[in-house]
Amino acid sequence: MFLEPHFKGQRSGWIEVICGSMFSGKTEELIRRLKRAKIANQIVEVFKPVVDIRYDEASVVSHDENSLISTPIEGSQQLLNIEDHVQVIGIDEGQFFDRQLPEVCEKLALNGKRVIVAGLDMDYSGRPFGPMPQLLAVAEYITKVHAICQHCGNLATHSYRLSNEASTVVIGERDLYEARCRVCYTMGNILDLRSK
Repeated sequence: MFLEPHFKGQRSGWIEVICGSMFSGKTEELIRRLKRAKIANQIVEVFKPVVDIRYDEASVVSHDENSLISTPIEGSQQLLNIEDHVQVIGIDEGQFFDRQLPEVCEKLALNGKRVIVAGLDMDYSGRPFGPMPQLLAVAEYITKVHAICQHCGNLATHSYRLSNEASTVVIGERDLYEARCRVCYTMGNILDLRSK
């Protein structure tokens, strides 16, 4: 792929990642940044994975019900079909996308787009989630947001699953997950193992 020389004044793209546990405000922060870009008269497109229809089939919706109209897509390759005049691309629930998402985001950034991805950095078992670790490695800007532990009030960094389902992807809300700090998350897992 041949790239034109980068001259002063040429539009430069970049990748921003907003990550954290469930209930930490990731989507809220994504919506805030995208609304600011719209206020600045930038052309914004928003995407989410088709699998996430918790609040709405088409909109990106935060837990406190702020929303933006989005386009649900099957896979990250569809992002490469974005029209040239689009300046800012928002992607919610990045952890649910395929492993090509980081590469696609890099291509978009090389084409002068500002790409903002929000997603869980860890799954319910405390392991890096989907394409998020690679995105964190290639992003120019990273924001880690925190929830409040529902047991002790400290900063929460983990998404604790309340059900016994073993699948990595189980889409749910407060009925299936709690935000917990490292200690309360670990204590909960130890108690779960003892009860089995």
